[in-house]
Amino acid sequence: MTQHSLTLPTLALASPPHVDALPDEQTCWQAVQRRDRGYNGRFWFSVRTTGVYCLPSCAARPPLRRNVDFHASPQAAEAAGFRPCKRCKPRDWRADLGLSKPVAEACALFDSTDGDTPPSLAQVARKVGMTPGALSKRFVAELGVNSRDWLAARKRQRFRKALREGEPVADALYGAGYGSPSRVYETSDKALGMTPATYAKGGAGAHIDYTTVESDYGRVLVAATQKGIAAVFLGDNDRALEKSLKHDFPAADITRNDQALAPRVKGVLARLYGRKPSALDAADVPLDIIGTAFQWKVWKELTRIPPGETRTYGEIARRIGAPGSARAVGRACATNQAAGVIPCHRAVGSSGALTGYRWGVARKERLLADERRRSST
Repeated sequence: MTQHSLTLPTLALASPPHVDALPDEQTCWQAVQRRDRGYNGRFWFSVRTTGVYCLPSCAARPPLRRNVDFHASPQAAEAAGFRPCKRCKPRDWRADLGLSKPVAEACALFDSTDGDTPPSLAQVARKVGMTPGALSKRFVAELGVNSRDWLAARKRQRFRKALREGEPVADALYGAGYGSPSRVYETSDKALGMTPATYAKGGAGAHIDYTTVESDYGRVLVAATQKGIAAVFLGDNDRALEKSLKHDFPAADITRNDQALAPRVKGVLARLYGRKPSALDAADVPLDIIGTAFQWKVWKELTRIPPGETRTYGEIARRIGAPGSARAVGRACATNQAAGVIPCHRAVGSSGALTGYRWGVARKERLLADERRRSST
C-alpha cells in the first residue's frame, strides 16, 4: 500500500463569496452530472423546464445541459425566478453535509480570513458557544480530523487555487498564509504532490496512465501513477469517466495506456468480481491515493467486511475506535476513489438502507447481490 500524501476531502463550508468564486460552467456541469457532493455550497444550478434550483448532488432525474444555469447562491437563483427543489432542499445544504451547527460555523470562521492569520481555536470556540476541548472533539467526530489539521488543509487548498489561477509562487504562498517559502517546499509532496513551481506550470512531471474496460457493472476506468493505482471509477461511458479523472487530477499529465495497465486491470476486476479479498496492502493492486489517517482507518475497516455483508456507518465508527463519528465515516466512504478495491458499497445507513453511492445506488445494490450469490455457492 502506498500512502504518500494526506489531505482533507473537499468540503464546501459556507465560505464567503469572495473566498471561492463560482466555478466555470464546464466544471459546474461535470459536477452536476456526477452528482458531486463536494460542490454543494460552491454553486447551485437551476432547470428552466421545471422552474426549480438544486444542489449539485441532487438525486433527481438529470436535466439537459441546454436547460441548466448556474448560480453563486440560493438568493441568486431565487432572484432569477427559481424555487428551491423539495428533494435536495438546496437552502439547507449544511445539513446535507451532515455537520452540526457549531462545527459548520467554526469552519466558516476559520475559513473567513482568506489568507490572514486565522483565529485561534479558543476564539472560535467562544464565538460558537463551546469550550475549545469540546469543539475539538466535535471536529474529530464529524470531520475525522482536529481543527489544526483542518486549518492546514484549507491553507493548502488556498495555495493550490492561487497557483491554478496563475498567481506567482511567492504571491500564492504568502496569500495562502504561509510564513516562509522553505515551509512550503519542505511539505510540497503533501500540499501538491510536486514542487510549487511544477504545480504552477500545470503539473509538468506528474504523470497518470489510464485505461477503460467493460465489466458486469458497466465501464471501469483504472488510473495509476508509477507508485500504484490512483483511481478506479465506475460508470456508463468512457467520456464521462475520463472527464471525472481530469477533474480529480487537473494538474497531472494524463495519458491513455491500455497495454501498460493490463496487469493492474486484472487485479481490480478480480476484486470487483470477488475473486480476491480487497486487502489494501496487496502487491498486485498497490494504491497511490490521497486520504487522511482517519479515512485510511475507515477504508481498511471496509475491506474487513465479508463480501455480501454490510455495516452501518455507526458500526464502522465503533470498530475503528471512534464512536460517534458516523458522519465522518460516511464522508470517508464518499471520498473513496478506488471503487471495488476499497468496498465502500458495503457501508449503509443506520436503518440498513442503501444510501448514496457515487457510482449509483442501483450499481451498489447489484454489487452486494452478486457478492451474496457468490458467497452462498
